[in-house]
Amino acid sequence: MNRIPTPQVATEALSDRERAVAERFAAGLTYREIGGALFIAPSTVRTHLATIYGKLGVRNKIELAASVAQMVAGRTATEAVAPLRDAEPASPTLAVFPIESLNPEERWRRFADGLSSDICVDLARFADLPVIAFHTMKLLGNRPESFEDHVQAVGATYAITGQLRADDRRVRLTIQLSDTRTGMTLWSERYERTMEDVLTLQDSLTESVINVLAGCFGTLAAIGRKASRQKPPGSLQAYDYFLLGVEQHNRFSPDGNAAAMQLLTRSIELDPGRARAWTELAYAHSIQAANGFGDDLESARKNWRSAAEEALRLDPTDPAGHTCIGDFKACIGDLAGAAEAHARALEYGRNNADTLALLAGAKALIVGDPADGIPFIERALSLNPLGPPWYHGMFARVLFVVGRYRACLSALEKSSQESPNTLMFQAMAHAYLGEMEEAAEVVSRLQTQFPSFTVEGFIAGYPISNPPALSAVREGARLARLV
Repeated sequence: MNRIPTPQVATEALSDRERAVAERFAAGLTYREIGGALFIAPSTVRTHLATIYGKLGVRNKIELAASVAQMVAGRTATEAVAPLRDAEPASPTLAVFPIESLNPEERWRRFADGLSSDICVDLARFADLPVIAFHTMKLLGNRPESFEDHVQAVGATYAITGQLRADDRRVRLTIQLSDTRTGMTLWSERYERTMEDVLTLQDSLTESVINVLAGCFGTLAAIGRKASRQKPPGSLQAYDYFLLGVEQHNRFSPDGNAAAMQLLTRSIELDPGRARAWTELAYAHSIQAANGFGDDLESARKNWRSAAEEALRLDPTDPAGHTCIGDFKACIGDLAGAAEAHARALEYGRNNADTLALLAGAKALIVGDPADGIPFIERALSLNPLGPPWYHGMFARVLFVVGRYRACLSALEKSSQESPNTLMFQAMAHAYLGEMEEAAEVVSRLQTQFPSFTVEGFIAGYPISNPPALSAVREGARLARLV
């Protein structure tokens, strides 16, 4: 029997390109999808896989998935088959068991398999942790006698299982996330949809599950952050630092942003290949630039650009990376490049709530028709009801630019209260409504809490380059006596 190499041997054996192909193939992507992501022909993908199988000494997808999971998680083959309660992986791994159809008809079994595959592939793209290939899990079946018998073969930390029931009018999906080490259910949900076009129905269910599970404040991230906080500082791994860094970044405060940069930098030191860590670090530098959290705008911009470019080098299909580099291009006056990058982000993340929320803000302040941002943010909030406060901050920006100031203030109440630009938009919205006393009170708080923040600095650093937004912000700042 072939022995799967240890992660160190596997990492040294594979080139960067081979490693990228192996991880995507193990996540369930097809030759064509891998080729599109890495800008190579499907036949080249097939050639790489033949080499990968030889270097890793694996014979099938199950062994390849196990090897990739070990390589990413940083564990040896011996650890992979040890009881999971005795071995804490450096990074969790997720397994999606095929959804069980409770209907006897073959068409519903095919529908359940298609739904399972879509969930698996989309989670591999957006969940920031390794996902075992669906074809591998299908070989194990959807009714395991016990998790332990199956997850040890592939090294999964979390498992998703589900059941599907349908009639001529409605489809019901019950799905749950479990900890394979304890067997405890961590999250469960029931989705009901009316009968419609089968592919549209499949997309609708997939989108609902993915965005609740895999968003930046989704269930998987929340579980990971809780586990990371319970670890002694000396035992934190790259994934722990990443999760905690994202949490701090999403506060949008000076100390939160500084902590985020430290945590994300440490995550990258331990695992420089995690594209989303680079993207989050790029966004932290952009927040520093826009909000006056540092003294050197040019250095912040330089770090913003280099981190975003590295993220896209590692993962050319990361929609957050494209939105981030698009925002930067607008900062240097390349509005056509910004629009192109945002279009690419939408191409790769049109069903990802985080991407849609970011693009809503970009439509309002950077480039595009601000009114187009409203359906973007409304869909983001629909896809992910657990959306973080910054979703509402993006909604507020759109509402401000289109002149819906009362609704803007309502959205700002749900946004981050630690961010200076929240106070800026509050003051300006009150001023446009003629509520000068309220505007003056907010301006006083802004100047006291964030003395280095300026409207012109936010315009230059965010940036605000969309003509209607630029006009609205400058006039609002004048009315609120922010300048």
